[in-house]
Amino acid sequence: MKDTLYSLWNELYPADTQSLLDNFIDEINPSQEEISDPLWYRDAIVYALYVDLFNNDFNGLIEKLDYLKDLGVNVLWLLPILDSPMRDAGFDIKKYDRIRPELLGLSEDSSQEEQEKVFGNFLKEAHKRGIRVIFDIAINHCSDQHPWFLEAKKSTENPYRDYFIWSKDTSLYGDSRLLFKGIEDSNWEKADDEWYYFHRFFSFQPDLNYRNPRVLIAMAKNLLYWQKMGVDGFRADAIPYLWKEEGTDCENLPLTHTIVKFFRAILDYSKPGSFMLAEACQKPHEVVKYMGNGDECHAAYHFPLMPMMFKAIAMENKQPIVHTLSKEVTPEIPELGQWMSFLRVHDELSLELVYVSEEDRKYIHENYCHNPKWNFRVGEGISARLSELMQRDENKIALAYSLMLTLTGTPVVYYGDEFGKLNDEKFYHEQIKLTGKDDTRFLVRGRIDWQKVEEELKDESSFHFKVKTLISQMLNERKELTAMGRGTTEFIDLNDDRILAYQRAYNEDNIFVINNLSNSQISVKNPFPDKNMAVIMPNGFVFDEASEEFIFNAHGFVWLRVI
Repeated sequence: MKDTLYSLWNELYPADTQSLLDNFIDEINPSQEEISDPLWYRDAIVYALYVDLFNNDFNGLIEKLDYLKDLGVNVLWLLPILDSPMRDAGFDIKKYDRIRPELLGLSEDSSQEEQEKVFGNFLKEAHKRGIRVIFDIAINHCSDQHPWFLEAKKSTENPYRDYFIWSKDTSLYGDSRLLFKGIEDSNWEKADDEWYYFHRFFSFQPDLNYRNPRVLIAMAKNLLYWQKMGVDGFRADAIPYLWKEEGTDCENLPLTHTIVKFFRAILDYSKPGSFMLAEACQKPHEVVKYMGNGDECHAAYHFPLMPMMFKAIAMENKQPIVHTLSKEVTPEIPELGQWMSFLRVHDELSLELVYVSEEDRKYIHENYCHNPKWNFRVGEGISARLSELMQRDENKIALAYSLMLTLTGTPVVYYGDEFGKLNDEKFYHEQIKLTGKDDTRFLVRGRIDWQKVEEELKDESSFHFKVKTLISQMLNERKELTAMGRGTTEFIDLNDDRILAYQRAYNEDNIFVINNLSNSQISVKNPFPDKNMAVIMPNGFVFDEASEEFIFNAHGFVWLRVI
């Protein structure tokens, strides 16, 4: 592993910087701990949440761990928890080795030891319930309030100046696309009368300069600190943009992959088994590269599958999903790799043209942007909760979950979606005042009022009760089905494009899933009349023994075990 680290270092930096790596490696005391289940992420049900919006702080989150376990969750993805001015929901990090004190129930002047005590107790309680914990870390950029940047602004001679990218000429990196169209008008922000600094996201999030080896070492130390605390893994935010080269679009460059391999190698050297998840909003043939040959990230989001699930339901046609999961679009992944699937996360329903066509973007936007307020990135996204996108129809929500839970990879549940949480207008307006940015993604965040939710869930006729009942049953069934996270997928043609059917197989586990994508009742002949089948999860489904037909209500589905 040391040889690997030195080899990667030499790809990035001149030989005369090697002493920095020597000193860094000498500081590491590798763990001798064995990995009990190295592929745990393949069998995971991930639940993404903001600690404060979910239930105030880490003590409040501990109170809800049993709720999450009962829901079927075995991995928590903590959306940004690190110290931040909170102008971008915590993705603007002020200190990489500190958690925001209010999340810990501590004062601003609390010590690192106090932080470790509170957060360490949370990790212990989660692990006691069989729940692993990963969290977000933005490795491409930080906040303009980070001590590095505050120092860097002081003068061109400051030792931290080279932690960032500066220019008097804003045509540098001119081929880099503007990621926040309609919100930012340039990738350069003026710092003083002469100098500009480079950023790919908000203007208050300067990009880090990985051409400086000290930046790589500093970020690796941050990862190792949290690994030692007991965190099970990291979601590497904005991973495709790490390395910049003039004359390129500054995305997915070869040396970006070298940086990712270095982070993976240093984590494996220190303590094997720490999970790395790539947030690479790209086409699958680019995304799969972030899993390398099992030497980069363990998993990556399948971004194009998400909008195609929505398109398939709107079209009442299976072809968008079948095409997206074909080898033409989705290449094979490494043996130890994994796709992560999702319907909604903390961002918009993304329709970036990097992985959807203009025709797809327009169609999905017209069918799901039910309110002009939800528009994001000038039509390249829709800021709405799942329940709003599906117009509060519990059966359409359940159908979408059936697709997400059974098609491929490891599923991610966004907090509150399990009971049909709605868009939060109040939170949206609060955040505009706080940040000065009209970012419609604030609509899909917002606090959970547990007292109100618990009252609503007592009413068995309510929308929230119906959604919660369906989703919790589906999650608990799904977590027992090894074939869903590890198995092969074979599409079955039932002679009706409104029906999406497939088999998921792993060893002796063989699961048959049928989804009615349409708004009509449909009957189909049993394609396996000679086999025994047991119903695992039905919704809007009956089997007519006389005709040997599967009958589905509008948006009905069934999961069957083939025996």
